[in-house]
Amino acid sequence: MKSKSAVSFRLLTQLAGLLLATAIAIPALAQQAQLAAGSEPTAQPPSPAVTRTSNPPKEGFWGRVNPFARKVWVKRQTDPLNDRLSELDELNARNSKDIRDVDGRAQDGIRHAQSTADTANQAATAAALQARQAGSTAQNAIGHVDQLNGTVNGLDSYRQIGEVEVAFHGGQPVLSADARKRLDDLAVEVAGQPGYILELEARSPMAGSAGIQSSEHLAQAVERYLVTQHEIPVYRLHAVALGNARGAGDEEDKPVRTSSVHIRLMENSLAAQESASPQGVASQTGAERP
Repeated sequence: MKSKSAVSFRLLTQLAGLLLATAIAIPALAQQAQLAAGSEPTAQPPSPAVTRTSNPPKEGFWGRVNPFARKVWVKRQTDPLNDRLSELDELNARNSKDIRDVDGRAQDGIRHAQSTADTANQAATAAALQARQAGSTAQNAIGHVDQLNGTVNGLDSYRQIGEVEVAFHGGQPVLSADARKRLDDLAVEVAGQPGYILELEARSPMAGSAGIQSSEHLAQAVERYLVTQHEIPVYRLHAVALGNARGAGDEEDKPVRTSSVHIRLMENSLAAQESASPQGVASQTGAERP
């Protein structure tokens, strides 16, 4: 019984080894047969539409990739792919660098253009400001010129604002009480007022040189009283001795019958703009002129 079991076990072992050897040998024989068949020339001519630049890799029993292929063969198959991938990486890196360079130059150009535009804008703004300042200066200069012209024109422009008549008795250069009161009132009115002058016209009923000398004494009496008693500056007094001559406004057929000094209060138009003119200077002859 034991001998039969041992014989059976040996048979099974041999059968298993034979099957394993057959399984290993069949693929190898098939691959060799295929390689042998592929090396034989084919009887049919190649198609003209298909051109082959290189022989395709041979396929074994397992297809295009043999699981039992060596690393060298696999490396030989993948090296072209790796080379192409490396070229693509280098190309992408070069394109990225070129794009960055172009973008950098474009940004520099934009910044330079913006800076130039800002500088031009600032220059235009400064020029506009200077133009406005120049226009304002010109307007001020025109105003000053006009004011100066008005000042120059007003320096010699006077208008009458009042008058006083001082009479003398007997042709003697002696001021009466009434005459002094009139002169006192006139001095009070012109006190502190700028730009005025007093025009004195002295007349005498005597003819010729005697009348002129007499009228001179009358004018001197009035001037002396205003200067000594009221401190009126001499440069504001302008006197003329007319004798018995008639003035421009007198009636031609009216002779001079009394000795008198006619005083006109004249105000400068320029001074009138700076301060109020003397008001209330009533004409002692009954008329007040504005």
